[in-house]
Amino acid sequence: MPWLFLLLAIAAMAIAFITPSTAVLLGCLLAALVLFVLWVLGLYQARVANQGRDLAQLLDPAELRRLREQAQARIPGDNDDDSSDSSIRLP
Repeated sequence: MPWLFLLLAIAAMAIAFITPSTAVLLGCLLAALVLFVLWVLGLYQARVANQGRDLAQLLDPAELRRLREQAQARIPGDNDDDSSDSSIRLP
């Protein structure tokens, strides 16, 4: 699909070169610019989509469990020792 935008941009440029009307020239140049930008964005989107990874495979279950345990250990108020948080008291 992105290549269609490029072909249409080239066609708009060709029409802009052969037209004697200024209004058609400006319209074709604007259309060519927009179509060229759409072509570049389409190529970028296709490249990013091809490099996507399966999020489930980023961390194995053992690593995920270890990270959860570390996060639970960092949560204040879960541990029985309140002496470490004695300097922070909320009214």
